[in-house]
Amino acid sequence: MRAPGWPVTLRHDDVVVRPMRLRDAPTWVEVRTRNADWLAPWEATSPGSASVRATWNERQTIGVYTQMLQRLRAQARVGAALPFAIAVDGRLVGQLTVSTIVRGAFNNGQVGYWVDGAHAGRGIAPTALAMVTDHCFGPVGLHRLEANVRPENAASRRMLVKLGFREEGLHCRFLAIDGRYRDHIGYALTTEDVPGGLLARWSRTRSPSS
Repeated sequence: MRAPGWPVTLRHDDVVVRPMRLRDAPTWVEVRTRNADWLAPWEATSPGSASVRATWNERQTIGVYTQMLQRLRAQARVGAALPFAIAVDGRLVGQLTVSTIVRGAFNNGQVGYWVDGAHAGRGIAPTALAMVTDHCFGPVGLHRLEANVRPENAASRRMLVKLGFREEGLHCRFLAIDGRYRDHIGYALTTEDVPGGLLARWSRTRSPSS
C-alpha cells in the first residue's frame, strides 16, 4: 500500500521536484561539498553525535547519502515524509523534504530545504516549495505546513514571506545546529491561506504584468 500522494514528480517550467534516487549520490556529494560555507550554518546536527565532530566534507559522502536515502525512503513508505530532489535541466541542485508528518486532528508536516548557492536568486527554491505545498494540500491531504528557520537566515525568511507563510513565533533553543540548540522562527501556511493554490499565486507575483 502506497502512502497518499507518493511517489510523485512535479514540474513547473524548468524546475522539477522528484523522489531522490540512489544515482543522485555523486552529484549530491559534489554540490554539498562545494557549498560548505553556504549550507553549514543552517544544518541540523545532534549534540554529542559523531557527526558534530566530523568535518563538513566527512558528512558529505556517498555512504552518508545512501544511509540518509534509506531512512527517508522508509519514512516515505509509511507516509511520514516526502523526500524530494530539486532538479533543473535534469541536474540535482537541491533538496526539499516534508518530514514529521502527523495525521489525525493535526494533519501537519514540517518542510526543510536547501539549494545550490550557484542557483540562488533564480526563484528555484520558492517554485519548488510552492509546487510541493500544493501537492501536500491536495493529494497528500495535509492541512498545514510549517517551516522553522534560524533568525539569522535572512534569505530563507524572505522567501517564506514572499510565498505568504505566516510568522507564528520564536521557538527558543528549538533545533540543534552545529552541536548547539539554536532559536528558530516558526512560519506556517494552511489550506485556507491559499484557496487557489500557492504556485498560481507565486507565479502571479513573478509576472511582469502583475
